[in-house]
Amino acid sequence: MIESNKTWYRKGLTDGVPIALGYFAVSFTLGITAKNAGFAPFQSMLTSMLINASAGEFAGFTLIAAGAGFLEVAVMEFIANARYLLMSCALSQKLSPDTPLRHRLILGFYITDEFFGLSIARPGYLNPFYTYGMITLGGPAWALGTLLGCIMGNVLPVSIVNALSVGLYGMFLAIIIPPARKNRVIAGLVVISMAASYLFEKLPVVRDISSGIRIILLTILIAGAAAVLFPIKEESEHER
Repeated sequence: MIESNKTWYRKGLTDGVPIALGYFAVSFTLGITAKNAGFAPFQSMLTSMLINASAGEFAGFTLIAAGAGFLEVAVMEFIANARYLLMSCALSQKLSPDTPLRHRLILGFYITDEFFGLSIARPGYLNPFYTYGMITLGGPAWALGTLLGCIMGNVLPVSIVNALSVGLYGMFLAIIIPPARKNRVIAGLVVISMAASYLFEKLPVVRDISSGIRIILLTILIAGAAAVLFPIKEESEHER
């Protein structure tokens, strides 16, 4: 049975609730970083509305606070957010060939680790309205949390601020654990990815590479090997 766009949108809203809560908590600490970098509350909120990247924003605010130039900030942003290029390529394969360009552009703009993780996990072709449902809650929560963090973040105790920043890691676990429990291949790849990431931080030469480049290298190597060794069978049109 083909489900309507409204049905998929409602599913996205439901799945987007925990993401929105996590985004709000994490972006609160981001707002504090923005304030320390000299950003006004409205400026910090606008930045989060236009840049949907936690690591990229943290890196940008930190460099600005340190007095870095435009070129340095631009290069760092490219490196920190380059993994989204890979995510966009992967997500494009989940869309039906007749998906309009406007939907592809919107999904590409709003792609984040969490939106990507849940969207790519849907069986068959992805209905863009499912991701739109998550974006409807997650996007404003990210911007609002940044705004409030910039306004009142420094009033809170340091222990509470540190506790809020852990929320994003909880969301990552919520994304990878369910599919890993159902599929041994995915579970093995998760373990291998974690071990390889740890080794890349400790081994000579590669540990000196930026974290963004390390993520890209690991993604290409591990995902590429998995695609060759454990190819996914094409689903029939009826199954989609």
